[in-house]
Amino acid sequence: MAVTSAKEVLPPVLLSGSDFLVHRSALPPALDSTSDPPPLFDGTTRLYTSYICPYAQRVWIARNYKGLQEKIKLVPIDLMNRPAWYKEKVYPENKVVKKTELPWLGKENRESIPIEKMVPSLEHNNEVRGESLDLIKYIDSHFEGPALYPDDPNKRQFAEELLSYTETFNKAVIFSLKGDSLEEISAAFDYLETALSKFNDGPFFLGQFSLVDIAYAPFVEQFHPLLLDVKKCDFTSGRPRLASWIEEMDRIEAYKQTKRDPEKLVALLKWRFMAN
Repeated sequence: MAVTSAKEVLPPVLLSGSDFLVHRSALPPALDSTSDPPPLFDGTTRLYTSYICPYAQRVWIARNYKGLQEKIKLVPIDLMNRPAWYKEKVYPENKVVKKTELPWLGKENRESIPIEKMVPSLEHNNEVRGESLDLIKYIDSHFEGPALYPDDPNKRQFAEELLSYTETFNKAVIFSLKGDSLEEISAAFDYLETALSKFNDGPFFLGQFSLVDIAYAPFVEQFHPLLLDVKKCDFTSGRPRLASWIEEMDRIEAYKQTKRDPEKLVALLKWRFMAN
């Protein structure tokens, strides 16, 4: 029996690298299995990313916001046809995701998608680091630019609470996609609405823009059109702070540069999460 590859399963329109983005000018093409590696560990700082990965999008936003476009080079990877050299030479310490951790995927997709947590990773000072939340903190503390982590101890404590909730939030929404109840989805977005009322010195989670906003933005971005399409649910309805937060995020140029095309995003997410 022939094995179906992810490349064959995924609709071709979703495999075109930077074409997945709203703003695509001057972005490098994604490197695939036919691409040569960059000159590794030559002193260049590189962010290995993917144009379709929300975890990688977090780090891309942080890099943009701190004005590091010239200091941290983007190296996009085609996750559906990834180059062998990336895992072998760049990031061999990739954590492997067990298939049991992906119960929301259809069986066919679970078998065909890459299960390594491939991106993001950051090549800096002859070392490669991974994990998106760790990387946005690392970039904030090791590079110049506007601070993304507050000095206020109360805000720092609340930031850690919110960061620790990110995966709970993501899983609550994803697990609810195939069910009839909106309870878990509502509870997840109610949590964000309440969190946005904690500080009154700005429209963001900690009042001022921070790494917490960066952590949630890619996922809110993908869940908004997906839930409208699949559940006919607008989670901003009755949640004015969340609606205002989305509007404010859309004014952040560093984030706008990374936004995905909503129609392609919905098609990708339905393939990924809704297949039987």
